[in-house]
Order: sequence, then structure tokens, then C-alpha cells
Amino acid sequence: MSEIDWSQCPDVESVPGRCSGAWVVKGTRLMVQAILDNAEDCTAEEIATELFPPVPVEVVRRILAFAGVTELE
Repeated sequence: MSEIDWSQCPDVESVPGRCSGAWVVKGTRLMVQAILDNAEDCTAEEIATELFPPVPVEVVRRILAFAGVTELE
């Protein structure tokens, strides 16, 4: 699988010194990888409301779409 160029996703950022420079949801310390890791078992709504409540469901959906992840029904 090819590496995702997160620099083109407007909902994420990589800040040196924050989470070791990992890609995080903009304005948070929530690593994008945590959203991707949960996408197999959870819907975008579950990720946003149950796992990571500060993140709006629309942002989770856009991140999943950018990564090419198909949401659960």
C-alpha cells in the first residue's frame, strides 16, 4: 500500500514537537492513525461521538475519504 500524502489534506497538520511530528487532526493532538485504526470496526459517527468527541463527524468523514477508506454502513 502506498504512503498517503497528508500534506494535501486540509483537516490535518504535522507540527514538530507535537506527537513527535505525526499527522494529527488540525488543532488537536489526535493522531490521524488513531482514526484510521478504528475505521475498520466503527462508523465515522462512532469515531467522532464515542471515541474522539472533540472531533466533528464531518472532519472524520473527510479524513477517511482522503485516505480512501470506505465507511461502514
